[in-house]
Amino acid sequence: MSHSPTTTAALRLCIVNGYPQASRENFDRSNVGHPHDLFKDFLSREAPNATSEIVYVADPDFALPEGTTIDDFDGYIWTGSDLTVYHVDDPRVAGQIDFARALTAAGAASWGSCWGLQMAAQVDGGEVAVNPNGREWGIARNIQLNDAGRRSPMLEGKPDTFDGFIMHLDEVTRLPQATESLGGNEHTSIQAAIFEHGDAVYWATQYHPEYNLYEMGRLIAARAEALVREGHFPDEDAVATYANDMMALYADPQSETLRDLLSIGDDIIDPEIRELELRNWLLLVASRSN
Repeated sequence: MSHSPTTTAALRLCIVNGYPQASRENFDRSNVGHPHDLFKDFLSREAPNATSEIVYVADPDFALPEGTTIDDFDGYIWTGSDLTVYHVDDPRVAGQIDFARALTAAGAASWGSCWGLQMAAQVDGGEVAVNPNGREWGIARNIQLNDAGRRSPMLEGKPDTFDGFIMHLDEVTRLPQATESLGGNEHTSIQAAIFEHGDAVYWATQYHPEYNLYEMGRLIAARAEALVREGHFPDEDAVATYANDMMALYADPQSETLRDLLSIGDDIIDPEIRELELRNWLLLVASRSN
């Protein structure tokens, strides 16, 4: 099926990887895709004339690329992270908070998945805490848009109820003043929000529109020990079976057997639905760059 890119604008984007170096090295050992590569793949399809640069904001020597300032980029994309955003004394977290505040002060346009939502809430005066429901993993089921979500430009065109890829232990428990939740589900009440300060705008979701079945299958396989320990699977063989079924459905998305087995519909399989929030954000960034 042919698909026109979302924008042909020559955008310059900065992908902000929130994982510390040790975790990135573990991704390589565990055969897990790096989240910045998922965004680069999305941009290659949806903004083919854009350029993107990756920065590792958790590293002690973090800096923007030599010779650049915040204003040199049209937008900033925050990945997930395995750090804890309310551990503000951790220098790997404190530096990210400082950078997020600098982006707000500069009036930047940002996107954030998972950690990105929690970072935005923490920086703006909201609260993040351990989710009492435990880990939400694999697929967030039945995310329901509220009235604000249905009116939101971020979620324009999204079904009122949908599933999304997810993997998190913490959640936003309170949004900053004047920031509304756009929707949630039974496990996590705040799954999406827009943060605005002057010219600065930050769109964020707790779920991951940038993932696909193959990449989530790899991530689940790598988290087998934790998923078994937390009681989500009886043993690591069961995790491997589930992860392999996910990756098999990625290879054969029309398989009704696998769709039924995993309870997966078009909202997960079809990028036209799954990635819609990111495409809407690209349109926002392109309009600001004119």
